[in-house]
Amino acid sequence: MLTPIAILLVCQLAGETASRALGLPVPGPVLGLLLLFVVLLLRPAVARSVGPVAQRILAHLSLLFVPAGVGVMAQLDVLVRDWFALGVTLVASTVISLLVGVGTFLFVLRLSGGSR
Repeated sequence: MLTPIAILLVCQLAGETASRALGLPVPGPVLGLLLLFVVLLLRPAVARSVGPVAQRILAHLSLLFVPAGVGVMAQLDVLVRDWFALGVTLVASTVISLLVGVGTFLFVLRLSGGSR
């Protein structure tokens, strides 16, 4: 069980190191995830060993939202002060994300020759 966790953490560390050392505008965990993806493609045995550990981590993913909730409560005065701007930004970003998702779907649908 320690080896799969070590693989996950080493990939994240490598991504973080590369992101900071090269000054890339991409977050380190994203680069680490790409590295993990490459490792899993090249070595399927690693995927079989990391899979169960990843499933256990994902089963407890809700615990990762606790710090975000604490952060919201700690910054409640900012929310009260800037509620309108934050609300508009939240709604606009949601609408934009949905439109980009629909646009991407339609683009791929046309590329694949499918019909609506």
